[in-house]
Amino acid sequence: MSDETAGDDAESSGEDGTKPNVEDDADATVTGDTEPERDIDPETVLAEIGDQPVLLFDGVCNLCNGTIQWIIPRDTDAVLAFAPLQSPIGTAVQERYGLDPDDLDSVLLVDNKGLYTKSTAAIRVAELLGWPYTFARAGRPIPRGLRDRLYDFVADNRYDWFGRKDQCMIPDDDVSDRFLG
Repeated sequence: MSDETAGDDAESSGEDGTKPNVEDDADATVTGDTEPERDIDPETVLAEIGDQPVLLFDGVCNLCNGTIQWIIPRDTDAVLAFAPLQSPIGTAVQERYGLDPDDLDSVLLVDNKGLYTKSTAAIRVAELLGWPYTFARAGRPIPRGLRDRLYDFVADNRYDWFGRKDQCMIPDDDVSDRFLG
């Protein structure tokens, strides 16, 4: 794979059932107290998503919701779809990639090239937004471990700094078609 697709952060997988493209997130911590539905087939969900990149985020996190609200007007071509990690789609995607659905400490971006997590997901989203946000690509040469330490620091403190909602956000009617699950 080239650096422009999954870059330095995804592994190859075959059609023979081998491990799907996913970053190594072994240092992620488990948090959250919601129980998403678990009876949705991950393969069916991924097939329904198709080629559109889907950004999965902590639906009760004020920082995460604010970030999604910031992204929407900058994604003028509606490249991205969105879903809370706590939604059935979020759960199905996490299970498909072998991630713990109760771990809400990383934004996830899934597209036809694989799964991106933490800082790499953020860089990939910026790339998808186009000019001038593609400058975030300059962060790729920084070792992922260093980028993700900063990401983890913010993630570990996001509820203290920005607060949290009692339930996942409900999108406005004008963008509700971009929200899945």
